[in-house]
Amino acid sequence: MPSGERPPVPRDWVARAFTAVEDLVYANLGLLLAVSAVVLLGTSAYEFPRTAGGGSLTGNVVALLDKMLLVLPVVELLYTVSFREHAIVPEPFLLVDVIAAIRRVLVLTAEIGHPQPGDSNVFVFFVTALAVLTVLILLLAISLLLLRKSARVRAAG
Repeated sequence: MPSGERPPVPRDWVARAFTAVEDLVYANLGLLLAVSAVVLLGTSAYEFPRTAGGGSLTGNVVALLDKMLLVLPVVELLYTVSFREHAIVPEPFLLVDVIAAIRRVLVLTAEIGHPQPGDSNVFVFFVTALAVLTVLILLLAISLLLLRKSARVRAAG
């Protein structure tokens, strides 16, 4: 052992073991998310010709759009769980939330023109949902901007 280095203690071994377990969990989670994204994309591509040609075109396209837009947050979550940094960074989670909220707005606006029979308060539901989602998107976007601004200030200072 070179002079100046202290011998490894059990605490160091435990820390290394937990780091290895954390890396293993993140790698497996990343693999599952990657497979999920590819499967979602593949099933969307497979279902596209079938759903576009049969039944109610608008209803089928809305369902297909919903599934295709689900791929974006899954891919963003895949980036989030990458184990390059051993720290929880809030920015990717906020970005996933923004994508999910925008996805829901797109699906809601596509569905609003085709209400189901027997729904009496559909318009009120859609307007309320869109208002809540709009406020949510604005708050998340402001949070992202503030996070990026504070990161630039920390980097400059």
